[in-house]
Amino acid sequence: MGQDNDSSAGMSRFEPQKVWDPAIRIWHWMLVFSVVSGWLLGEFRSFSTMQWHIYAGYTTGILILFRIVWGFIGPPPVRFRALAVTPSTLKKYAGKMLRREPSGAAGHNPVGAVSVILMLVLLSVQVLTGLFSEDDALFFDGPLASMVSGSTRTTLTAYHQLSSKAVLIVVLLHISAILFYLLWKRENLVKAMITGWKIVRK
Repeated sequence: MGQDNDSSAGMSRFEPQKVWDPAIRIWHWMLVFSVVSGWLLGEFRSFSTMQWHIYAGYTTGILILFRIVWGFIGPPPVRFRALAVTPSTLKKYAGKMLRREPSGAAGHNPVGAVSVILMLVLLSVQVLTGLFSEDDALFFDGPLASMVSGSTRTTLTAYHQLSSKAVLIVVLLHISAILFYLLWKRENLVKAMITGWKIVRK
């Protein structure tokens, strides 16, 4: 009983607030779809699906450009200045990360901010290298592959394949973090990105 009272008292320090705007929520789920479909179409590619893989890449690229623009003109929680973290900020947050309570951040917590930046960088590399990549097995080239030399295409193709593995790792870490926050910290990040409402410290 005492533990339940402590839990209720702890949660009373938080309240739901509307944090995520409709544009960023739609952007987020569109990015999920374009990245997952693009990865699957590339990993299990065939001649008949490669063009769809490229379309997914175009979509991801457009979404990245939108996020860059929105990072400057969007609401405060999604602006790039809200994603700026320092080593001391990360260290401070890491010290209390295992507490069984929501992060309480009115936006991304420091670890989440780092993951957003990392994901945007990796996806940008993935899209840009894909434009110049080639697939000799399927006789398929990226739309800008003819603009660079054969050796450059080979190098960029290798980077494209490497970055796809890095994206997969980050996505799996992202899913693991969602489960950690849901099961341990009692914070439903998926619901927040659907409704826009997030548990924030008062």
